[in-house]
Amino acid sequence: MARSEQLTVLAALGFSASLDRTYQRLRPQSGRDLARVAASMLRTPDELLDELAPLVEAGIVRLEGETLVVESPSEALRIMVAIQSVYAERVHRRLDGISDAIGLLAADASRPVPGDVEASAPLEGEVATGGDIYALVRSLVVKGRGDLLWLRPDQWRGPREARMTAMVAEAIAGGDRESRAIYPVRAVHDAPEALVARLAVGEQIRVLPDLPSRLLVIGDSHAVLPEPFGYADSPLSIVRQRGVVEAMAQWFELLWERAVVPPLDAVAPRLDLRAFLLQQLAAGAHDEQIARVLGISLRTVRRRVADLMSELGADSRFQAGVEAARRGWL
Repeated sequence: MARSEQLTVLAALGFSASLDRTYQRLRPQSGRDLARVAASMLRTPDELLDELAPLVEAGIVRLEGETLVVESPSEALRIMVAIQSVYAERVHRRLDGISDAIGLLAADASRPVPGDVEASAPLEGEVATGGDIYALVRSLVVKGRGDLLWLRPDQWRGPREARMTAMVAEAIAGGDRESRAIYPVRAVHDAPEALVARLAVGEQIRVLPDLPSRLLVIGDSHAVLPEPFGYADSPLSIVRQRGVVEAMAQWFELLWERAVVPPLDAVAPRLDLRAFLLQQLAAGAHDEQIARVLGISLRTVRRRVADLMSELGADSRFQAGVEAARRGWL
């Protein structure tokens, strides 16, 4: 019984004892200037924010300008319940995905046997391993027909980028083909010159927070992607099955609709990260993960999130997501 009486709300929610003690000391100082609060605890503002990072991430502690706001235990509990409901929904979707995967395995084990169908043929395509990957892709692109659709999560970092840009220029020089590519947001910060070079030869460019795999679709004739799905140069699946190629093209179009045009004509390209931050928060990403995906510092992420919450008039990240959806920002 004594143990239950000593248990606090934050401890019951899984936060450490030291963080709970800091929270208890901060509660009476809610609404005061961050610098003054930090000084009263013999810390710098940055040190205090780093110590409070789990509570800031949960929305229990937040900055409004230079003012530190510390939620009450009852509000902290409400926030955590809201967050866990989102997590529960995500787990439910993941379990649905696992269930679907089990179904696919069962389907794989029950492939048609002779006599079950009138005819059966292998898919058109092959898996290429090793050799000169650039020469292979160049041959497909230059000799092929139709537009080029690219997912380029990481290729812009590679040593072949200048040659790839020249290849695109050659392929679309006649004016009867176009090239469209989607890049991750961090490419705008890390390698703007690579994107500007592709833009200069006529490629249309958009960005998303991140991309799950490399992909190249050539008209309706070829889809080229890593085997397995991801970022590897080799092996490559080169698919010529019309239905699969069209499916890959439709998937690209769905991503293209969600992507945004980066301001690459600016001297120092800068993206409005609001939509990307909201997408990442809605997906349940932690601040550290958001920083890695968007290519910005952890402190910048936290500052932008605080600004977003202020703009939305939200007291927690969950409320921010609800309000953003209501305004049509998501």
